[in-house]
Amino acid sequence: MTAKITFFQVGNGDMTLVRLADVRGTAILIDTHIRASADDPQDDTPDVAKALRNKLKLDNKHRPFVDVFMLSHPDQDHCGGLSKHFWLGHPDDYPDDDLHHSKKRIIIRELWSSPLIFRRRSKNHVLCKDAQAFDAEARRRVRYWQANHFAFDGNRILIMGEDADGKTDNLQAILVKAGETFSRINGEYSSLFSGMLLAPAPHEDDENLEDALSKNESSIVMNMRLSPQAGSLNPVHLLMGGDAEVLIWERLWERYKDQPEVLQYDLLLTPHHCSWHSLSYHSWSQYGENARVNEDARKALGQARAGATIISSSKQILDDENDPPCIRAKREYDEIVDDVDGWFGCTGDLKDKEFIEFEITQSGTIARVVAGVASAAASTAAAAVPRAGLGVQ
Repeated sequence: MTAKITFFQVGNGDMTLVRLADVRGTAILIDTHIRASADDPQDDTPDVAKALRNKLKLDNKHRPFVDVFMLSHPDQDHCGGLSKHFWLGHPDDYPDDDLHHSKKRIIIRELWSSPLIFRRRSKNHVLCKDAQAFDAEARRRVRYWQANHFAFDGNRILIMGEDADGKTDNLQAILVKAGETFSRINGEYSSLFSGMLLAPAPHEDDENLEDALSKNESSIVMNMRLSPQAGSLNPVHLLMGGDAEVLIWERLWERYKDQPEVLQYDLLLTPHHCSWHSLSYHSWSQYGENARVNEDARKALGQARAGATIISSSKQILDDENDPPCIRAKREYDEIVDDVDGWFGCTGDLKDKEFIEFEITQSGTIARVVAGVASAAASTAAAAVPRAGLGVQ
């Protein structure tokens, strides 16, 4: 198999599929934003649910599945359509009716979830129905593990980040702490993947900060290293940050400024859909061109390797007052990639395409970009280009 990274066109939202280069084509889905309007044949909303299913394999019961689903944080534009398109519950309870349906619900073999994204919520940050359903499923899987101390496909979970007050102390076997690197996927070690969890982390040393943190500041931030083949010395670095805002990136730079390689990437998904709030404490709508960039956050997000690519999963970025996406943030990212001879792209520019896809070759030194529709036969590929990181034409 060839390693691939697919960004689906979901407007201001995130939905990314990582396919590893192993013989099984291990699939890691990060967030989902499947809009109901895509079911209307008269609507031009991209049918990303169909595009996703076309890319998934079937298990021995003919059910589509992902090996991992990671929810960066529980906003609607990161978990929309979850209840409708994914099976939430014990896999043995998967209904027979689904097996004879053209849109079979997708089995999630393992969940990656942070406890903090559900604890850090308030009257102004209530959970949508899909987020509530995810929360219930995550809790079910934790209870299953506590009762059995093991789990099979469809019941597995990894907890991303410690909770406060020792609430995750008895979950060490299924816990990844901030600052740790792990290579376990769906209960097995992978020689083609490692992920370093950078956030979230409880801030018990600052009670006021802990109380003030919202769901965005509790997003999972992870730097994944994806190898094109076992033993490769040149893995691709994929940095994902959900909707993490300036406070988190500022703190990450404070923590890792003496180890900048921790934040280095070949491919960055802009946090919060190319929002200015990830780069500045100043509101773009209030300050406009007078808004000041936070230098530490800019440094954290600026650790691009040679030839790096930055992708905004958002609507088209226009020179207007919108945020997100924000034209001022795009300028900052343009400068970052210009300095390393890289490229900036936006899923909102795809027009009639459902996804944009990066393919990592066996050598790990060449990539190509593919823009396509749900039918694989209709996909078109750009010419491959050499890179030190991920390059595109």
